[in-house]
Amino acid sequence: MDELDEIRRKKLEELKRELAARSQGTPTIEYPDRPVLVTDSSIDAGIRQYPVFVVDCWAEWCGPCRAIAPVIDEMARELKGRVVFGKLNVDQNPLTSRKYGITAIPTLLVFRNGRLVDRLVGAYPKQILMSRVRKYLD
Repeated sequence: MDELDEIRRKKLEELKRELAARSQGTPTIEYPDRPVLVTDSSIDAGIRQYPVFVVDCWAEWCGPCRAIAPVIDEMARELKGRVVFGKLNVDQNPLTSRKYGITAIPTLLVFRNGRLVDRLVGAYPKQILMSRVRKYLD
């Protein structure tokens, strides 16, 4: 029953934010329920667009990156409406990797209101990732 109440609470919060944005004439932000593809050319737009944007920096050959991918997918579903997750392949996007000093993967970059506020390097368990990301929610 608690899980159902939590889902209802999240949906109600999402609807309230959407109604508030519409009443103020502010464009409604689309919150996907899965990570979005991020590239060198699109990362800045994502950082500006989403109040909380978490970028998973990864590579195909990285075992720990593959291990946390399902966790990132789950978190994207569970935090839909509050956080947007992105996936950046560091091999294909060297400019962003250099800009943010990505020297080890997986690395999660947490942006809040356009600013880098946190960085997690390594494959952490879901509960640790959740607690770190939730710190930045309103």
